[in-house]
Amino acid sequence: MSLVVFVSSLVGVMALGIPIAMALLVSGVALMIYLDIFDSQIIAQNLINGANSFPMLAVPFFILAGELMNEGGISKRIINFAMSIFGHIRGGLGYVAIVASVLFAGLSGSAVADTAALGAILIPMMVKAGYNRNRSTGLLAAGGIIAPLIPPSIPFIIFGVSSGVSITKLFIAGIVPGLMIGLGLMLIWWLLMRKDKVEVYPRKSWRDIWQAARQAIWALLLPVIIIAGLRGGIFTPTEAAVVAAFYALLVGLLIYRELNWRSLYNVLVAAAKTSSVVMFLVAAAMVTAWLITVANVPAAMGELLEPLIDNPLLLLLVINALVLLVGTAMDSTPTILILTPVLMPIIKMAGIDPVYFGVLFVLNNCIGLLTPPVGTVLNVACGVGKIGLEEIMKGIWPFLLLEVIILLLLTLFPSLVLVPLEWLT
Repeated sequence: MSLVVFVSSLVGVMALGIPIAMALLVSGVALMIYLDIFDSQIIAQNLINGANSFPMLAVPFFILAGELMNEGGISKRIINFAMSIFGHIRGGLGYVAIVASVLFAGLSGSAVADTAALGAILIPMMVKAGYNRNRSTGLLAAGGIIAPLIPPSIPFIIFGVSSGVSITKLFIAGIVPGLMIGLGLMLIWWLLMRKDKVEVYPRKSWRDIWQAARQAIWALLLPVIIIAGLRGGIFTPTEAAVVAAFYALLVGLLIYRELNWRSLYNVLVAAAKTSSVVMFLVAAAMVTAWLITVANVPAAMGELLEPLIDNPLLLLLVINALVLLVGTAMDSTPTILILTPVLMPIIKMAGIDPVYFGVLFVLNNCIGLLTPPVGTVLNVACGVGKIGLEEIMKGIWPFLLLEVIILLLLTLFPSLVLVPLEWLT
């Protein structure tokens, strides 16, 4: 009954259009009243404890790093570098979009930030060159969800804090799935572009490519520094976020010189606004997580899924289907915060590797960012591409289908995640 009270109150409040964070608090209060343990001090203490977390400090710093990179000209140079290599190929701007998504994923960790930054530059270029607007916008949206998989990844940080799983291992385990999506998108794009007639840019000389690489080298070094530092134990994920922000600040101010004091103020304000939204969500979810534990909801879920615990593959398939369904109605951050404390005890009982499950879970939530009606990345792409939801769904479905297939492959073959993880760590 506790599960019914929690879910019905959460869904009911969300249906009224109340923000997710407030809906979490309201559903938490409803559960407290049902359990007859209502105490405003408990709510306040859990709110403070939810935000007072050293690992979660990585989130505002990675958000700040992403804002500094956009304003400091880093994303522009990454696109120029990709253009110098792929611009002369049929459908070259699509390959540029995919490569830029992979490279930029190693800088920002946010699917929304990647989609907005790259889409604003590339979609007008692609439409002008004769590319289908719906398909181009769909490709940018599908490429945007690579960002939460390749380190640094904000969803991995949130999952790691919520579950107690090593964030460093999650970062490293997400590299191969992220690259798989990038290569898969290239294959689908090649199949789609075989007959399209679009403008092809002149082939760049080796000198031009070298010049573009020199301009982008400072941007390309950042993911290398982060991964090497994490793998070598030089710094923690939180310290890596500080390094990323400081590095982006130095590059924007001293090397590219596109940052000034006025733009730096705007960057700090934008990062503070985004961080406050995420951190309030995390704090509100901590209240819910505590109440879920007190109400013994994980045990109730365990009883429902108990017949599947002896069959880990079937259990994962059912959880994948559940998360995909939830992802159509809820953003990834609240989904991770709500479902992680419920699902992790079941995953441990089934003997499934927590890091491996974290990768599947985050990828599943990323796919939810592309599913209507709530898909955040989908709506951002619609805004940037200046098209409606119906139009983008016509263009995105081949890429969305590919990402679901990759999720299924990772579920069927855990070694695709676990073997590279073992080797890299």
